[in-house]
Amino acid sequence: MKAVVITNPGGPEVLKIQQVENPEIGNKQVLIKVEATALNRADTLQRQGKYPPPPGASIYPGLECSGTIEAVGTDVTRWKVGDQVCALLSGGGYAEKVAVPAGQVLPVPPGVSLKDAASLPEVACTVWSTIFMMSKLSAGETFLVHGGSSGIGTFAIQIAKYKGARVFVTAGSEEKLAICKDLGADVCINYKTEDFVARVTEETGGKGVDVILDNIGGPYFQKNLNSLNIDGRLFLLGFQGGPVAEVNLAFILARRLTVQVMRLQGQACEQGALRVRQ
Repeated sequence: MKAVVITNPGGPEVLKIQQVENPEIGNKQVLIKVEATALNRADTLQRQGKYPPPPGASIYPGLECSGTIEAVGTDVTRWKVGDQVCALLSGGGYAEKVAVPAGQVLPVPPGVSLKDAASLPEVACTVWSTIFMMSKLSAGETFLVHGGSSGIGTFAIQIAKYKGARVFVTAGSEEKLAICKDLGADVCINYKTEDFVARVTEETGGKGVDVILDNIGGPYFQKNLNSLNIDGRLFLLGFQGGPVAEVNLAFILARRLTVQVMRLQGQACEQGALRVRQ
């Protein structure tokens, strides 16, 4: 089969299409003939040599895909050859075929094309696990997502609105904010021209929001805390602004705040520790 191979750490030019061996499936895996894959930040970090695949995973990039099941392992009962599916991967989506544990395979939702379904698994699993499973966002609460026009942001807006939350977003241009508004965001904040803490405080009558999903990290850490309601929950997805922050721990204690992080791997994990000072 053909696959996109990272020939050396570097820029996009290091990606080459090469002929490689077909993947072999285990008893609890399925083999998917890939229709489409998607681009995630982790793919660019892997290309740069900063995000190695976990042990035992495919060496090729691609953390999600859609396609048609071509073979199933002996212990697989839910899926059969010919099923059209999408899947969450530990790697290997940038290839004509990929082996994946059956538990990471999802049906293509009604009304979604097989090609478009390739972009669903990462955002759906990330948003659902961070916002609802761990941060317990519920109907009637308020929710702020930074980078509202990103893949995570656009999915988070829609699912949070569907579940009955009031949605706040930040983005860096009026064009991006218009997209967020069209998707259902209630309060749209241009972080380049507005102080999001002040706007959140104003819009919530001084209370703050209940849940924040953040990918900036250090520079936003204390600002996020200042934007949370009592018993508020902050979930950190990444550290695009840097991993270091100074924080008033007494503020977290006084307002009973919860801070959670997404577990990363490799260098991304090593860089993902926030330094705190009381």
